[in-house]
Amino acid sequence: MPHITIKMLKGRTDDQKKLAADKVAAALVDAIGCNPEHISVAVEDFTPVEWQDEFRKEVTESEHIYKEPHYDPKDVL
Repeated sequence: MPHITIKMLKGRTDDQKKLAADKVAAALVDAIGCNPEHISVAVEDFTPVEWQDEFRKEVTESEHIYKEPHYDPKDVL
């Protein structure tokens, strides 16, 4: 543990997703000093339309956000 889920718009390659997962995991090791062998990373893809509801649930209504985005999710439509 920890487990990270990266949510992004569809269209990135598997290589891009792997690179992002590796870099996020490395940043977490640097930030909190956890064992890199304990980190898991998932990537979930969304269409712009799917992202509208996901953004509401995962960002707008979440009480667990530590870094808030500064964009309107409708801008990705």
